[in-house]
Parts: sequence; structure tokens; C-alpha cells
Amino acid sequence: MIRVMLVDDEPLAREELATLLTEIGGCEIVASCGNAIEALKLLNRESFDLLFLDIQMPLVDGFELLSMVEPVRMPHVVFVTAYDEYALKAFEEKTLDYLLKPVEKARLEKTFAKLQGRIRQHQAPETAYEIPPLKHIPCLSGNRIKLISPGEVEAARSDLSGVHLLLAQGECFTELTLKVLAERTGLLRCHRQVLVNPDRLETIQLLEQGLAEIRTRSGRTLPVSRRYLKQLKDLLGF
Repeated sequence: MIRVMLVDDEPLAREELATLLTEIGGCEIVASCGNAIEALKLLNRESFDLLFLDIQMPLVDGFELLSMVEPVRMPHVVFVTAYDEYALKAFEEKTLDYLLKPVEKARLEKTFAKLQGRIRQHQAPETAYEIPPLKHIPCLSGNRIKLISPGEVEAARSDLSGVHLLLAQGECFTELTLKVLAERTGLLRCHRQVLVNPDRLETIQLLEQGLAEIRTRSGRTLPVSRRYLKQLKDLLGF
């Protein structure tokens, strides 16, 4: 049974697509999400075979969502859009396929059959998306979603509760992983659980046993492990 996630900010569009998929059969709709942040949270925690992804969504659109997912977590992707001008870009992004709204059952059946063929041939999901650097990092602040520029971030750290962005004043929680932040922003890894913004770095204090500490412009102290000290010094030209 193919595990499916639907992501669209229009509830009716998700319901109609779910109905068509149920009629076609052969899949289980595991999740139906109304925004990219909700989808990202589930993609980081569960395994999906197929993602039906709307492009035009508020705050974080479909293309931006793909830039926030680790390749190892990426399912097969089918864009669902009401805008013809996005169709060509969908193929440029090397997605599995795209569907125009309103979705026609016959067209959906062809897409689904294509996916089943890939699964039978044990083909991995396409992950070679041309993904630009992140311009904004979505954060949860109470019941609101805030978009933070990477330049505003002083550091990022992970703990058992997840990943936290440390700002000049305060901090906020994000569903992005440290791996994604390290690969798609200018943040540098200084510790297995910590990234630092080199533009917010004030000093590196060398300690015994090959360790070090970073002091940021706001006065925070961050650990530097032996594994990343030389790499950090090289990147910063020390």
C-alpha cells in the first residue's frame, strides 16, 4: 500500500483529491495538511511514498517546502496547481509529475500508474531538485508562524525537543533540521548540536584538549568541538 500525503491550503481541494485516490485504490492517505509547516513536521517524523503538493500556499509555498526537506526524507513528488505557468517549472524541478486543478481522474490514474511502476522497479524518489538557499526560516512563536531571515539568526541548537534558533533577543522553535540549516543557509557547524552565524561571531577562545568556545556579539557562549574547530578556523580564515 502506497503511503500518501496531501498538502493544499484549500480543504475542498484536498477532499476532492482524496476521494479520487480512494476510488483508484492502492494507496493509504496517511496525512492531509493545510500548510507547508504542518507537512514539514510530519515529513521529518514519518515515512511517505508519495506527496501531492500544492504550489501556491501562504507564507511557505510548495517549492520552498522542498528546500526544507532532507533528501533522505523526500518522497516522490507530484505538484498540484491551478496555474499553467508553473507546469514547466515543475518538470525543471524534476518532480515525478504535475496535475492541473481541477484534477481529472483519468490524468490522476496515469500519474499513479507511473509511480507504481517506479516502486516495482525499486526506483528511489527524485531528490536532485534545483533548490536555492533558504531566504526565510519558518518558526513557531506561540500560535503564529514567523519567517526569520537567516541573517537574523545568531546560532541554532538542537536538543530533545527539537531545533531552536537563537536570535539577538530571545529564541524560537523551527521544524527544520540542523542538517538543512547547515546546507541551505550561511550557518556554520561548530558542534554536533550547534550552528553559528559567522557574521555574529565575536571571538573564538581556544581551550585545552583541542576544544574552544565562541562568544557571539550578543554575549552568548557556544561550544566548539575538536571535530569542527579546524574546519571552522579554515572557513573563517584563521
